[in-house]
Amino acid sequence: MSPVFNFSAGPAVLPREVLLEVQKEMLDWHGSGMSVMEMSHRGREFMHIAAEAEEDLRAIMGIPKNYKVLFLQGGATTQFAMVPMNLLRGRGGIDFVDTGHWSKLAMKEARKFADTVRVAASSEDRGYTYVPAEANWQIDPKAAYLHYTSNETLGGVEFPFVPNTGEVPLVCDMSSNFLSRPVDVSRFGLIYGGAQKNIGPAGLTIVIVREDLLGQVAPGTPTMFDYKIQAEGDSMYNTPPTFAIYVAGLVFKWVQRQGGLKAIEQRNIEKAAMLYESVDTSNGFYTCPVEKPFRSRMNVPFKLADENLDESFIKEASARNLLQIKGHRVTGGMRASIYNAMPLEGVKALTGFMQDFAKHHG
Repeated sequence: MSPVFNFSAGPAVLPREVLLEVQKEMLDWHGSGMSVMEMSHRGREFMHIAAEAEEDLRAIMGIPKNYKVLFLQGGATTQFAMVPMNLLRGRGGIDFVDTGHWSKLAMKEARKFADTVRVAASSEDRGYTYVPAEANWQIDPKAAYLHYTSNETLGGVEFPFVPNTGEVPLVCDMSSNFLSRPVDVSRFGLIYGGAQKNIGPAGLTIVIVREDLLGQVAPGTPTMFDYKIQAEGDSMYNTPPTFAIYVAGLVFKWVQRQGGLKAIEQRNIEKAAMLYESVDTSNGFYTCPVEKPFRSRMNVPFKLADENLDESFIKEASARNLLQIKGHRVTGGMRASIYNAMPLEGVKALTGFMQDFAKHHG
């Protein structure tokens, strides 16, 4: 049987060797006689797993000591509410950079908690196909924080830079490009991301937050939503997503074995370049709406010139074991998500199919 390549935007492909390790340890973790799914989160076995996962993540990303790492539940969407609950700190306003679907949803949720939600910059004028030039951003120096989405999963728009916000804390939804490239964590007040793209299975959300931003939650904030309480309890105020943390820990070790984030980034650049070249050299058969400097390395959207061929494309791709290629219902067309775990062979198989399809239907 030829290999199956899963281009889903999330839950997404995991490294095969990690899945094999999970399979091997499923019934008996390291001679404990228990599956990780059966362990008490307070037991020494799982406490070791969680501590090692955090240690490895800190090493991979170079997370400074004055930052807390939290393993939480609720997905990144829950952070749309938790961030303002924790970081408003009595200030009335929040600034946002609006680059598409997920940043708009984050703004919508923030309006429930902040007196003022300001759009510091937006790319809506050109259909969310680019990142606004930083020189034109209008940042309120009194804002509680500035929020941006570093990679818009739906639209395929990715920031090629980390914004400079001065004294205003920088908050980033990094869900779909987390661990895809080196990042200077010290430039952020808070980073968050759902696990189901580059980290592990759905159900886990990682928050990396600077310590001085903790402890000033908005009145009425639920106990579970207080970062300070979660940090003081080592993310175990209640039962955490134990199995997802375990798998994430295995992924962190896999990243280390690949050579770390610099090596991961180079491989992601190679994969994305190959796929975009296939689109750009198709003589218009395929098109990508995103302006070139802002094209995502993780999520590649493209459309067929003749939309009547969409269903045939998806069906024939599936027959070649190229799965989950259909675009999001909001955007239509196609979308190939090529996260860290997608091998170069998968992109080669997809581009080969795209060329064959264009030849037979062009």
